[in-house]
Amino acid sequence: MHAEIVVLPGDGIGPEVTTAAVSVLHAVAARHGHRFTFTGHDIGGIAIDRHGTPLPDETLDACRRADAVLLGAVGGPKWSDPNAAVRPEQGLLALRRGLGLYANLRPVQPHPATLGAAPIKPHLLAGVDLLVVRELTGGIYFGDKTRTADAASDLCRYTVAEIERVVRRACTLARERRRHVTSVDKANVLETSRLWRDVASRVAREEFPDVTLEHQLVDSMAMHLLSKPRAYDVIVTENMFGDILTDEASMLAGSMGLLPSASLGDGAPGGDTGRTTTVGLYEPIHGSAPDIAGRGIANPIGAILSGALLLRHSLGLEDEAACIERAVAAALDAGAFTADLAGEQAARDTRAVADAVIAQLEDACHVADLRD
Repeated sequence: MHAEIVVLPGDGIGPEVTTAAVSVLHAVAARHGHRFTFTGHDIGGIAIDRHGTPLPDETLDACRRADAVLLGAVGGPKWSDPNAAVRPEQGLLALRRGLGLYANLRPVQPHPATLGAAPIKPHLLAGVDLLVVRELTGGIYFGDKTRTADAASDLCRYTVAEIERVVRRACTLARERRRHVTSVDKANVLETSRLWRDVASRVAREEFPDVTLEHQLVDSMAMHLLSKPRAYDVIVTENMFGDILTDEASMLAGSMGLLPSASLGDGAPGGDTGRTTTVGLYEPIHGSAPDIAGRGIANPIGAILSGALLLRHSLGLEDEAACIERAVAAALDAGAFTADLAGEQAARDTRAVADAVIAQLEDACHVADLRD
């Protein structure tokens, strides 16, 4: 297979972790006889500095032509003035909308070797395997905004169609897992949440009778996510609630640096076997971490695992994706930790962790070969 992949390194540690992820993808491609072409473009703060906008037209055009997009991170104190006309985060929001990406997938599956780094008691984390599906294009982030000298407002708005499509995505994914979906809202207070609950119930009842749907208020969900995380399979929720809950869920894994994400629209896996109608965007869930940028100590695992999601969801390369995931697990088993996980043991730098994953690929891919 030949695939065109756009890389958006962005700001802070973004260039470091995307470089690591690309090196792993190159190694997987060589192992399996694929050819991945990577082209870099600007987004976020660096795009503001170079082009005067956080999402240049040429970046969006390149992403639309690509088979998939790998993103690092955007933002930093240089561009943090809340009253600035343009901010790095606007580039990411515009990219999601420009590519028609409405479902953000964030899997959380703590690795046994990293449980000690989590602030949650290890016995609560064993066996946790959940997937948060966050709606990306509606809600308060995209609603009309007003600001006067003594007041401000942000409109939270959802349509039936927006809710239907993300709930369908969550239920479809649940069919491949344990067939249980938890829909999170604030239906006791918010009208948008009442609509969300009604639509989610109808979609599950009429289209997914084999999937169990439960409803949970967001405030109690924030508590249960940490106190009984094993109880959850697929969690689907609106934009702002999903933003908050997924960052909270990262604490289950021990570090935000470990977790990947995929932002998807409609369409089937493509590459040169048949392009998707929309391109998937893949990124680690962490931010730009400007305090450690350029020091070579950033954790690349989230970006590397985002590369695995890219192979699975945009290119349809399930075996290759599983190879990366097994190689990451083996590297963590062997103690390939950056400083955020190392504790009292010696920490490895970003490049060394990527190399440790690559070193495990031969055995990890051999498992898939034997299964086939």
